Amino acid sequence: MSSPENILEIEDLRVHFPVRGGVFRRAIGSCKAVDGVSLKLKAGQTFGLVGESGCGKSTLAKAVVRLVKPTGGSVKFRGKEMLGADQSGLKAYRRAVQMVFQDPAESLNSRHTVGTIIREPLDVHEVGDKSERIERVSHLLEKVGLPAESASRYPFEFSGGQRQRIGIARALALKPQLLLLDEPVSALDVSVQSQVLNLLMDLQNEFGLSYLFIAHDLAVVKHVSDLIAVMYLGKIVEIAPAEELYANPRHAYTKALISAIPVPDPEVTRVRQVIPGDVPSPIDPPQGCAYGHRVSAPKYAESVGKDLKMQKVGHNHWVMDCSCCVEL
Repeated sequence: MSSPENILEIEDLRVHFPVRGGVFRRAIGSCKAVDGVSLKLKAGQTFGLVGESGCGKSTLAKAVVRLVKPTGGSVKFRGKEMLGADQSGLKAYRRAVQMVFQDPAESLNSRHTVGTIIREPLDVHEVGDKSERIERVSHLLEKVGLPAESASRYPFEFSGGQRQRIGIARALALKPQLLLLDEPVSALDVSVQSQVLNLLMDLQNEFGLSYLFIAHDLAVVKHVSDLIAVMYLGKIVEIAPAEELYANPRHAYTKALISAIPVPDPEVTRVRQVIPGDVPSPIDPPQGCAYGHRVSAPKYAESVGKDLKMQKVGHNHWVMDCSCCVEL
């Protein structure tokens, strides 16, 4: 049952890419990049999604905005199913849901001026006349902290932080309700990251935006998020409010990630939990708990063949019910 306060509801979302081989390039298997993810994002909320590289975070975001086609599951925006939407419904959906990509150098067309890049969504959706679009571009540039004169320049003339501001301005052009932020500060210098994060938080307060914030830096995610989900090999293993997750992590993988966060105090000693082994292949995942298999957990055998579901362990705190990784 959809709740009116949920702006985004993802249920059992799966993205499996075919693995082809042989002379005729037939499908001989599948890469399970996203494998049964469910989460709910309330309006005005920032939902953080963390996990190491290759766990499926970016693929999940691209599936939500339909840049890749999901294999199955459900994505509802304000209660309406979007995976089966027709062309007109998808166009309206993309006005309301926009994405900011990780690398602004790659996501901005270097052959186009900044003004053309930001104006393109307005042209595609036929918003206003030419003069109104030009005025909207100038307004957006000023909102993200760049002079209106920047519209006549090219992306390569700007620094990394400035290019990301341009990407944010483009995402805001159609006045969206939800932004999917795919590691928006990971390609930036540390000194610039805080500026862009503060900009995003100011824009959220001003326009009432909702964010799905993807990152691998848990310290950054804690700073901006209301709820945080931890993802491992295509699955969510723990969801909790930001403070609760850091104060009382329940899954062994979450504990290991938190132990790796540096503490800015030379007097404090933190014992880091080194994760042994390698990440299992999403093409041939283990039959039981993927993390338990990686660390050779003593109780791994108990998870083999078991349908591992999320179990509630506190207020808005959910963890994968796996005896080899969680002590309930």
